[in-house]
Amino acid sequence: MLYIIGLGLSKKGISQQGLELVQRCKKVYLENYTVDFPYTAHELGEVIGKEVVEVDRDFVEGLGFVDEAAKKDVALLVYGSPLTATTHITIVNECTASGVKCKVIYSASVFDAVTETGLQLYKFGKVASMPAWNPSESYSPDSFMEVVKENQSIKAHSLILIDIGLDIQDALEQLKKSCENHKVKLKKIVLCQTLGTSKSKIFYKSLKELEEFTAVRKPYCLIIPGDLHFVEEEVLKGFE
Repeated sequence: MLYIIGLGLSKKGISQQGLELVQRCKKVYLENYTVDFPYTAHELGEVIGKEVVEVDRDFVEGLGFVDEAAKKDVALLVYGSPLTATTHITIVNECTASGVKCKVIYSASVFDAVTETGLQLYKFGKVASMPAWNPSESYSPDSFMEVVKENQSIKAHSLILIDIGLDIQDALEQLKKSCENHKVKLKKIVLCQTLGTSKSKIFYKSLKELEEFTAVRKPYCLIIPGDLHFVEEEVLKGFE
């Protein structure tokens, strides 16, 4: 049996159901390539009481652990909620094709936590992902800004998820250049730091003001608000 278990947003965010199921597993893998964790694998291991093996993209996409799960109980731990912002649905499909039993245990994700900003979830448009640029290799994709423009055309909010390893100053510089390239004008934007943890912080500032920030904890995300309801506006003012 393969259990794909969401960890939520903090080291103690795993659900009671997830915790009970991971206890019965003979092998526990932690997928470590989709987010900058706000805690270590060792700290997580202490919470769940099991040894945790960190695995990278090649391991997960290789799907070898599915064969393991045909013979014993195996857990794949995923930050946030397993099927929300990753391609882990392919693992479920592989289990189905291979005749391996699979169960998904959901948990809180960034999509739940962004509502702490006061922005209404149903007013968000498509989610955009900002990749890390590599100027030395002339790699500076800014197609995520097309998603933002599409959202703005329907007055929707834009959630921008930040690539693993990308520091806040670099992310803001990429955002600034991408806006220039796509002729997008920004007013105030929202910066969310380690949502769902004790270090959680939300800022509502201009891009120029945010450029002064140098010590933002990972993981973090950015939100470009669309049209604001007066209640949303009132809540955001508290983060100025």
